[in-house]
Amino acid sequence: MEKISVAVRVRPSVSNSETINGFKWRVESNRISLQRSEGTAVPGLSFAFDHVLDEECSNSVVYELGAKHIIEAAVDGFNGTVFAYGQTSSGKTFTMNGCASDPGIIPRAVKDIFAKVEKMVDREFLIRVSYMEIYNEEINDLFTEENQKLQIHESLARGVFVAGLREEIVNSPDQVLNLIKLGEANRHFGETNMNARSSRSHTIFRMVVESKSKDDSSCESSSSDDLVRISVLNLVDLAGSERIAKTGAGGVRLKEGKHINKSLMMLGNVINKLSEGVKQRCHIPYRDSKLTRILQPALGGNAKTSIICTVATEEIHTEETKGTLQFASRAKKITNCVQVNEILTDAALLKRQKLEIEELRSKLQGSHAEILEQEILKLRNEMLKYELEREKLSAELEEERRSHKERELQREQQMKIGNLSNFATSNADGSSSRVAGKVCLMNSMQRNDGFTTPFNGIPNAFVARRSTHSMQVESSSSPGTFGDVADEDTWAKMNMGYKCDLDSLDVSSAGKVQPFSVNEDCSTENNAQEMENMRSKIKFLLYERDQFKRKYDEQVAVNDHLAREISELQHEVLLIRELPRTISDMMANSTSICKDIVYDLQGKLGGQFSSWKQETENEIAKTRQRIKEIEAEFKERLYVSESKFNSLEMKYRILIEDKETTLKNVSSATEMLGQVIDQKDSALRDLENERRTRKKLEEEISHFQIQFLRHIRSRSSFQSDMKSLLDKVKAHHPAALQVLPL
Repeated sequence: MEKISVAVRVRPSVSNSETINGFKWRVESNRISLQRSEGTAVPGLSFAFDHVLDEECSNSVVYELGAKHIIEAAVDGFNGTVFAYGQTSSGKTFTMNGCASDPGIIPRAVKDIFAKVEKMVDREFLIRVSYMEIYNEEINDLFTEENQKLQIHESLARGVFVAGLREEIVNSPDQVLNLIKLGEANRHFGETNMNARSSRSHTIFRMVVESKSKDDSSCESSSSDDLVRISVLNLVDLAGSERIAKTGAGGVRLKEGKHINKSLMMLGNVINKLSEGVKQRCHIPYRDSKLTRILQPALGGNAKTSIICTVATEEIHTEETKGTLQFASRAKKITNCVQVNEILTDAALLKRQKLEIEELRSKLQGSHAEILEQEILKLRNEMLKYELEREKLSAELEEERRSHKERELQREQQMKIGNLSNFATSNADGSSSRVAGKVCLMNSMQRNDGFTTPFNGIPNAFVARRSTHSMQVESSSSPGTFGDVADEDTWAKMNMGYKCDLDSLDVSSAGKVQPFSVNEDCSTENNAQEMENMRSKIKFLLYERDQFKRKYDEQVAVNDHLAREISELQHEVLLIRELPRTISDMMANSTSICKDIVYDLQGKLGGQFSSWKQETENEIAKTRQRIKEIEAEFKERLYVSESKFNSLEMKYRILIEDKETTLKNVSSATEMLGQVIDQKDSALRDLENERRTRKKLEEEISHFQIQFLRHIRSRSSFQSDMKSLLDKVKAHHPAALQVLPL
């Protein structure tokens, strides 16, 4: 048995004042306590742990004291878990991940594992890593974005594991650190009033270390060649508990905070149960949270566990610090049963037994040969018996698993069928039981014009004899199961002049069912709910229609704007196309003018004309060159304008198609709106018909009551008349009554 190692790390203070109305937290050796200003400790607020690290401690010191022994034991085959616990912004993520200048526990653990593996040259190692987060009680794989909402399973071979979690086989620390960077990029972070980069999920970085002895020529002298050590190391960064009043969380952050606090509360419940001791310990609620379910081996199981609790000593965090220290003190009471995880194969087991037999034979050879042979034979028989029992148990186990699965499937199918039948029966009974009695009552009114005593014979329906019911109300069957049955008590009361109503007609010896008015309320409530749903659908369709209209108006405005731009561009294109002809006309006119001027100057100026002619020709050459440049530029601009015109024309066609699609959507929405309105009208008509039917039924029932009361009154008057007549006859003729047969 080994106790959980608990260390407390104090975060550097972010404020100048640490006093809390004269109180402050003080760290002394391995103890932290809340003290008064005069230096005396507050009773009940002094805690001792394995290690208490002050504000000056670096991550290297935290790793050496709180986690290194767990890491080294993991290479030797022991399961290990290290996790940081505390309030938000108290330094948990910094403790686990660290920074470039001061790496945290996870990067230091990765490097130490590979360093120790390289030193153990007599064993072969296989290391696998995985990285998961628990975000809003959903398990996500941080190595790949496709593996989301994973499920937790449990088996005899693997224990508790996450199905579908990606595992990477690694060979170097750099490969592992690169995978961690990839996982951190996929992790959920958020900003709150207390932390600019607050962790919004719990993360579990898991390393599975498998090792086996290397093949050696001296394997005959060793029985451990086939032993495989498998250890699991969990490095957990828990999200911090938070108060909404301090973090200012809202919306998504508020939802995340609720899930974080809930999972941490479940973790605290598990710690409380485990700290009670074995005798007082009852059910451990590991399954209440996915975090506690995954960490089940580390909490009271087969694992070396170290908890690093981070606290903040500022004035506003006193309650949170006290809660964290109380959690740590309870966790320190937990003990784990730690052992090396070695898997012994069947070949290794047989080999070990053979070696033991040979050892015994070599030790006792030469004396008591017959006894030794008998012992050897006995051991061999036991070994063979063990093999046969093992094969038999394996076959029985497989058969039991198969039959258990079949029974589970049959039980699930029977439960589904039972639920469906109960649902159908309850719906059918609730809607038809009360109506059947009233329908039968109406049929009896139509069949019998006169009124007769209902007890003259035993009818087939509507009257139930008391002998068919239980006299105890608790054991009587529900009146709703009778359908068209009324009891004799109601008829007896009606014969005595009792005025029955709708409620009393539904009463039997077994109890009272709901009156017809309740059905009306239920139907009215259902109709009101249906009307409310239809109104919401109509509002939604009207909203969609308005949206379509608004989009249509916007498209029309855009189409008009594009049409204006296209017309302007077409006008510009026409002007550009007319430009060469205009220029050529101007050049022809200028050429004729120049010729006339040349002829005039030639006749007037004589010798100076040749020099002027040369200058004019040079100017004309320059002008022609300029005209060519203008034509080239014109062609280029014309090409650009045409391409722009084509693109605008294509956009215009697309907008036309969108317009047609929008019109179709509007028309379909209008049709749907019309259908909904028709459904509404139909529902209103059905509701009105139902109200009329009920009113008619009530009138008929009241009419029946009146007729029945008249019948009772006439019968009672007849009985009183007969009684008075008999009294008169008895008074006048007493001898005549004596001879009347009884």
